[in-house]
Parts: sequence; structure tokens; C-alpha cells
Amino acid sequence: MRLTLKIILFGSILVSSGWGFFAHQRINRLAVFTLPPEMIGFYKKNIQYIAEASVNPDRRRTAVPEEAPRHYIDIEEYGDSAFTKLPKYWARAVEKYPEDTLQAHGIVPWHIYRMYNQLKDAFLLRDPEKILLYSAELGHYVADANVPLHTTRNYNGQLTDQVGIHAFWESRLPELFFDQYDFYVGKASYVRDVQLLAWQTVERAHSMVDSVLREEKLLAKAHEQTKFNYETKGRQTVKVYSLPFSRLYHQKLNGMVERQMRRSIKMIGDLWYSAWVDAGQPDLKLLINYKPSDEELKRREEELKLWKEKNLKARDHEGIEN
Repeated sequence: MRLTLKIILFGSILVSSGWGFFAHQRINRLAVFTLPPEMIGFYKKNIQYIAEASVNPDRRRTAVPEEAPRHYIDIEEYGDSAFTKLPKYWARAVEKYPEDTLQAHGIVPWHIYRMYNQLKDAFLLRDPEKILLYSAELGHYVADANVPLHTTRNYNGQLTDQVGIHAFWESRLPELFFDQYDFYVGKASYVRDVQLLAWQTVERAHSMVDSVLREEKLLAKAHEQTKFNYETKGRQTVKVYSLPFSRLYHQKLNGMVERQMRRSIKMIGDLWYSAWVDAGQPDLKLLINYKPSDEELKRREEELKLWKEKNLKARDHEGIEN
């Protein structure tokens, strides 16, 4: 009776809101090892935080109303030519569409650029706490943008009788097959157009949506009796995709999950590195054991604000007068 009750209460397929805690934490952790010597010491010193804080955005989803749209974009809502007609920059997007419409359909590519700029500002301020916070959370949104089902209105297969496929693809498969993946992605490189990269990432992920849904649907028809089983997790007995079915689906995807995890790792490292470069390459070794005072941070923030507003007049030394 107790077992039956547990299955009734907890037996539904869990719907994940990101790669799942397991994958997000490992993606952020692995991104640290793409960084150059000038950065890696600071990040390795704080690697536990970088990994653990990667899931903070998911924790906020049910508490902060504006959080959820930052994780996805339902690209079909903008028609067949969405990737050519959607403005790549937020300021232009809100000129073309009502902001509540954009929020309703998700804003992940625009939010990646916003988080990138916040990280760059943190480097400019030489504020170690903000550098770590924005690095960890930027990593989360980048990873989400690499998940195909974060780019479609049919995000959990609810429109095609495939409810549960979201957590299946981005949580169950990585947890089962993570140890088989090759995560050497090379060193971080500079990104000249962060906003363009964010959109290219979403477009590539969206191109995989049909395969993600089709392959599961075909396998489900052929293996209806063995698709699910029950596993005990802690005190809960939950319904999950069976290991044999998961293995077949993983094989049908032909390395897709591994590739998207690798792309996430590389892109996160690239954006951390690019933000550091764009901020003038501050010496992070000085920040490893340093915490600036509130007064010092306030002064730096005022300087940054003035610099952005360009309110300070100075002698022009960048051009040549005729």
C-alpha cells in the first residue's frame, strides 16, 4: 500500500527546467579548465562555488516572476523566418515587439548578452564576488541555450504526446552516460560578437528539435512495454525512462547530448575569457584572497557609471586634428 501511494505521489516523469543540477554543475566546472593561466587560478580557487551557483537561476524560477523567460525562447512564435527577422539586440527588439510579448515567448539569447555585460562590468570593478556570481549564472543561461527543447513551444513534448521528454533528454541521458563523454574542448578563445554567437547557438539547437522528438516517438512505438520502469531515489519511488530504452534513444541521437554539452562548456569558457579581455584583462591573481571594502566598491561603481555615461570631459588624444 505504501509503495503504491509513493508511486501515485511521485511517479510522474519529472520535468527539468535546465540541463538538470547534475549537468549544469559539471558543465560550469569543466568550463574552468578552458581558461588561460591568467584566469584559471582565480576560477580554480572558487570552482566549487562556480559549480554550485550554476543552478541558482533554476532555484529562482518559482520565486521570481521575471526569471523563467530567461531560460528559453519559443522561436516558432515568430514565424518561419524568425532567425532572420528577429532583432538581435534587445533595444531594437522592444521597438519592434511589445516587451510583454517577448517575455511571454522567452528571451534567452538576449539575456545571455545582458549577463555577459554584467560580468564584464564586474571585471572592470575588480569585484571578486560579482565576477563569480555572474560567471556562474552566465554559464547556466549559455547551457540552456544549447538545449534543443529550450527553443520550442513544444518544450516538454506536450503537443505531441511525449510529456517527460524534456527531463529525459537533458537530465536522464547525461546522468546515465556522462562518464562516456569526451570533454576536452580546447582553450577558451575571444568572441568578437557575443550577441551573434548567442543567436547562432539558439538556431543550431533549434535545428535539432525535430530529431529529438521524432526519434523518441519512433522508439516509443516499438518499445512501449519497456519504455519505463521504477527506481528508488532516496525515500521516493519514481517512474523513469528505463535504462534499455534510454540507451537506444541515446544511440539514435548519435552523440547529440555530448556535442551540446561540449558546446556549452566551450562557449562558457569563451564568454568568461572575452568579458575579461573586454574589461582590460585585470590581474585576477590579486583577487584570489582579496575582498574590497564597501567604500572602495562604491567608488569603483561611480567611476564605471560616469565612464558609461561619458559625462567626464577630457582632452581628446585618440584622433589627429587637421
